[in-house]
Amino acid sequence: MACSMVHLRTDPNLTACSRNKLPMRVFMLLLCFGIALLPISAPAAETAVFDVLLLNGTIYDGTGGPAIQSDVGIVAGKITAIGELDDRQAGQRLDCQGLIVCPGFIDLHNHSDSQVTSPLTRANVNFLLQGCTTVVTGNCGAGPVDAAAYFKKIDAAGAGTNVVHLLPQGSLREQVLGSVNRVATAAELETMRKLADKAMQDGVWGMSTGLIYVPGSYTQTEELAEIAKVVAKHGGLYASHIRNEGKDLLGAIDEALKIGKASGARVHISHFKSSGREAWGLIRTAAAQIEAARKAGQIVTADQYPYIASSTSLEAMVVPTWAREGGDKGLQERLKLPEQLEKIRKAILDDLALRGPETPIKIARYPKQPVWVGKSLEEIATLEKRPAVEIVLEICRNGGAAAVSFGMNEEDVRFAMQLPWVATASDGRAYLPGADRPHPRSYGTFSRKIGYYSIQQEVLPLSQAIRSATGLPADILEWTDRGYLKRDAIADVTVFDPRQFRDVADFNDPHRYSVGVKYVLIRGEPAVFQGQPTGALAGRAIRRKSPLHPEK
Repeated sequence: MACSMVHLRTDPNLTACSRNKLPMRVFMLLLCFGIALLPISAPAAETAVFDVLLLNGTIYDGTGGPAIQSDVGIVAGKITAIGELDDRQAGQRLDCQGLIVCPGFIDLHNHSDSQVTSPLTRANVNFLLQGCTTVVTGNCGAGPVDAAAYFKKIDAAGAGTNVVHLLPQGSLREQVLGSVNRVATAAELETMRKLADKAMQDGVWGMSTGLIYVPGSYTQTEELAEIAKVVAKHGGLYASHIRNEGKDLLGAIDEALKIGKASGARVHISHFKSSGREAWGLIRTAAAQIEAARKAGQIVTADQYPYIASSTSLEAMVVPTWAREGGDKGLQERLKLPEQLEKIRKAILDDLALRGPETPIKIARYPKQPVWVGKSLEEIATLEKRPAVEIVLEICRNGGAAAVSFGMNEEDVRFAMQLPWVATASDGRAYLPGADRPHPRSYGTFSRKIGYYSIQQEVLPLSQAIRSATGLPADILEWTDRGYLKRDAIADVTVFDPRQFRDVADFNDPHRYSVGVKYVLIRGEPAVFQGQPTGALAGRAIRRKSPLHPEK
């Protein structure tokens, strides 16, 4: 039987085929098709080859330990050797001299739920060029509830990165109760528990909440804990955009810790920060609060994006949650009632006054008035010769806008990123460049944290910065086969030039891809090659196997 180098790459135990054992007709056919035959005398050890060899790289393995100079060998999508491999054969030899080789970055907080199933954005190029190999969707309580159908869509055509999903509690509640501000009935709660159980069996990795968003904001602590008990039973995570990230930050974190204790679930605080001038510095007390819980034996972690601005809808920023009951339709109806309108106007005025000029809000996307995009509410008010509150009300009447809020303090951002239990995560999504001005985190989170804050500013050691994007998120998800460079790990690998790896997207020009990533491999397949995206869609849905249903 004839064999080729292709076969030998995937099975190092095969030996070379002897030419004199091949019929002449078969031998000539093989030569015509360009299939290389190994020498008759080649011993088995020399014929064993790698699919890919990453040679001469500086390896950070994801543990946070010091770098080593070594080579990495990959066979059939897995790391099979780390060591001196320069004399070994490979289908592809990539010289990584002067480059850093590390596990692919894992974005624990991503909002590409619809983008990773769209033909336009499923390649997820803006994250690949940051070195990301996996994104976690279903965050902030929003996204697909039917995980099985969602995973099927992803796997039907693949994606640029792997995709992990969390059960979104807000979407779950809306599916069962609608967008109403009331306590769930016993029957409704049982329905949500059953849907949560199904999602965990289908492979989600936990549940997320978005407790400033409608309808998640209407959920009481006890209801959240009851659903989290189902998640914990399957070994899942409770990840929360907590109820308040400003002056009531400590109470909001306390609620998350209580839910973790009541349910038995591990707790993860999404985009850890203290936002608003009145809350600056409070993140240090919040960190001490979390560390006390960790010392007491509770599993608590967090993630952070390395910017002083956040981004969400303008309505979620300045319109009170009671006014948003029933979604956009409910808000529109209240804006038509004079008494309700005045209450909403006063609430918006109070919020804007509290923010002040030092923490402006800028419009990121508003199709009704493209000229307002990139301008602050104060700038638009001056341009229109109207109060800022009236600009907000007009936007609300026209279906809302995406906005960027500059509410954080640089020293707080630097403090949070040095905490050993804080992972790096973008809170962004897959994008194509357009006329809007979104938050640059979708293009630059990982390159900014590693390239700017670690390499350039030396805020934290490079080994820790890389761990915050690799081994730490893998530990948070309880992975054993990703997040580290080690034998038998899946070959999700990023290679970057430390002299060039930087974010170039900013708030004025956010649609700019990061620079300095040379190679990204998804299960050994090149997604970025010599700095350019390949268009490969090797990413797949990564399903959690429930300990209650290991056969799934």
